[in-house]
Amino acid sequence: MSDLIDVPAGLNGVAVAETTIGTVLGDEGFYHYRQYDATELARTVTFEDVWYLLEQGRLPTSSERENFRATLAAERVVPAGLTDLVDVVARTGGAPLAQLRTVLSAASGVLGLRPLLDLEPDERRVQARRLAAIVPSVLAGLHRRSRGLDLVEPDPGSTHAGAYLREVTGREPDPAHERALEQYLMLTIDHGFNASTFTGRVVASTGADIADVVCAAIGALAGPLHGGAPSRALDALDAIGRPDQAADWVREEVAAGRRIMGFGHAVYRAPDPRSALLREVAVELGGPLVERAVATETEILVTLAGLKPDRPLPSNVEFYAGVIMETVGLPRPMFTPTFAVSRTVGWVTHALEQAAVGKLIRPAARYVGPTPTRGRLAVPA
Repeated sequence: MSDLIDVPAGLNGVAVAETTIGTVLGDEGFYHYRQYDATELARTVTFEDVWYLLEQGRLPTSSERENFRATLAAERVVPAGLTDLVDVVARTGGAPLAQLRTVLSAASGVLGLRPLLDLEPDERRVQARRLAAIVPSVLAGLHRRSRGLDLVEPDPGSTHAGAYLREVTGREPDPAHERALEQYLMLTIDHGFNASTFTGRVVASTGADIADVVCAAIGALAGPLHGGAPSRALDALDAIGRPDQAADWVREEVAAGRRIMGFGHAVYRAPDPRSALLREVAVELGGPLVERAVATETEILVTLAGLKPDRPLPSNVEFYAGVIMETVGLPRPMFTPTFAVSRTVGWVTHALEQAAVGKLIRPAARYVGPTPTRGRLAVPA
């Protein structure tokens, strides 16, 4: 077809839609939600505030904040129909994100979800919020039941981050741990048209229900090159051992052609602003792991700069994300699922925006295979 447009591999640098949700300015090391600097939001407000901002387009007043928190607290409770399924799925084994996807696939019937195409805007918002609200409770339930532990009911008086941490660990969270996790969640709610967000928008463009959107996005997030890096970055920290061994380890990994998890980013050429804030959060938490991470990061950055002087590879969000999640008590298998707790809010926000557009996303591919023939097929004897 002569009218096809050639684009870079991976659609890098190609604008495929318009959005009012936010964007990433990689060369400047900056990203924002609506009109607000995302890192400043994470410093100064709550997760519920940012969720309200994405849903309503503005930050809440004090009374709106309390009402929204109460609404989310009620909606975090997993309905009985899905609780029974959590028990069954938890016994099957498998990765937590795969288990989450299985449970959410059944959510449409239990929650009465309908195709986005058939809903009014207010109905879409209600169904999107309801689904996103149960994700942390479902994940925590799957984690605990897979280990033979009792479920922990969400605390209606807690924050979204605090309720999740309590449901996973079974303990009342330390306020410093709760705030550290909340800041991580705020930093990762949205980040431009990343792979999972774009996947979700494609599904939303078909008019499917919100569970279909989130399940598709989860499939993309499960890939190690997208959401699977926090635990791998921490595994690398363990493999390095002492900070003074980092340089030799990096040289061996680079020579073998392997990625250094937690460093480099598909968009950022300037330092990742999420990493900078998470470093501050980690240092405030303190502890031997944090001290080792800070010292090791310095050694890795110096070594990478020497090996790849023309290709900046700054620390990305995953390096300190794993350090923080381990410090607050989350087990490593729950690192990427915890990423999904926040990113689900971004996915459903993008789904609502895409549904309002009402346009099916249907790109084309340029065929480069053998020349096709027309007419009757000549079958080999």
